[in-house]
Amino acid sequence: MSESVAVIGAGLVGCLTAIALAKRDYDVTLFEYRPDPRLSTTEDRNLRSINLAISARGITSLEFIDKQISERVLRDIIPMHGRMIHDRDGNQEAQDYGLFGECINSIDRGLLNNNLLDEVDKLTNVKTEFLHKLSQIKFAAAGTGKQVCVFATNLTTKNYEFDFVVGCDGAYSTTRSQIQHNTRMDYSQEYVDCCYIELYIPPAAETNREFNGPFAISPNHLHIWPRHNFMLIALANRDGSFTSTFFGPWALLESLDSRAKIEEFLRHNFSDALKLIGTEQALNAFESNPRGALMCVECKPYHLNRGQAIIIGDAAHSMVPFYGQGMNCGFEDVKVLMQLLDKHQGDRSAAFGEYSEKRHTDLVSIIELAKNNYKEMSHSVTSKLYLMRKKLDTLLGRLLKDNWIPLYTMVSFKAEIPYHKAILKEQRQKKILVYLQAVILAFTSVGAFGIYKALRRTLKNYK
Repeated sequence: MSESVAVIGAGLVGCLTAIALAKRDYDVTLFEYRPDPRLSTTEDRNLRSINLAISARGITSLEFIDKQISERVLRDIIPMHGRMIHDRDGNQEAQDYGLFGECINSIDRGLLNNNLLDEVDKLTNVKTEFLHKLSQIKFAAAGTGKQVCVFATNLTTKNYEFDFVVGCDGAYSTTRSQIQHNTRMDYSQEYVDCCYIELYIPPAAETNREFNGPFAISPNHLHIWPRHNFMLIALANRDGSFTSTFFGPWALLESLDSRAKIEEFLRHNFSDALKLIGTEQALNAFESNPRGALMCVECKPYHLNRGQAIIIGDAAHSMVPFYGQGMNCGFEDVKVLMQLLDKHQGDRSAAFGEYSEKRHTDLVSIIELAKNNYKEMSHSVTSKLYLMRKKLDTLLGRLLKDNWIPLYTMVSFKAEIPYHKAILKEQRQKKILVYLQAVILAFTSVGAFGIYKALRRTLKNYK
């Protein structure tokens, strides 16, 4: 008889977890406290404004679970080959992501979630229960018997029994809090002094031949308006629109306490974006749209020792979105967990224990990378020293190939390199880059201008 499992949370990671477990013949019930987001009557669709950038880790994890499902759910992706930096005067400068044309891909979060839910519906051994909010898990004593999950519904409470529980219920995870009551879990929560507001760039009135669609700006770049301690970003959607997001300190947003101040702020800092969005639409968004908080969560272990429950995705490691790895990392969690269940032939206690022990270093590493990358996106991309070091990094990566791999390439395009190993390699390479940069600057300071110009011309060919 198949083991039964409750997957808590029908977001991106929860849906993929349900699919992966069902394909291993578990009897799965997927729970979500909101209504079905695919219904026309659903107002709260559990969507955040920050569009997704799916890269190698997310794609290879989807393919590991099911290649055909991966192709279907990712059919609407738009490749992004690099950043497009917008200065205050509206000038644009492209900065490539990959060494050899690699790209990340933009996709609407809600569309991907709906696609995954459609795939869940095709599986006969998965049952989905919407409008079920987990309130308690009564874990069986000494690992014997079933785990009783108590859910609040619209009218009453319902109890369900399962062999084990997988929590994919986000940063404010109820599953995590229930596990905390039953084990010695280290836990930390950090709110970052940065909030976000959703904005929207509509499709162009006519088809843009340059971009092969109704796009007002390039759809194949992640657009960034970096302004040091705040920024605006925009990612393309298939219909020609762009999902745009403003990030800035809470105090800054609170200081924009009138429509006139908001308009002056936007005109001074994002004049070209304001034309794309529309002044009235932008002002209405700043006044009326929710202001989202960003927080990081770290914890360990992620499981109960007897294989009764485990948490993955944001429930285990919520991170800020500035490296574009939240979903990619969550999908990789599913892949790693399934590999361990396969390795231990379904022995949950052994698989969960190894997951907590081996996955933790990588999860802590990517949380730190995500926090640090805010400074790069909002400030460093405008620095001449940063750009020089970036070009050196790219040049060495192309010349030395596998012996020299830039950090972004390792994180976004080399799924086989664990996060923590990528950081260790980058730390060694950074020392060399800093030395080379110092040599170049020394050349210029002592008058070796010809050498500097020659090197600069060489680097210019490796944008």
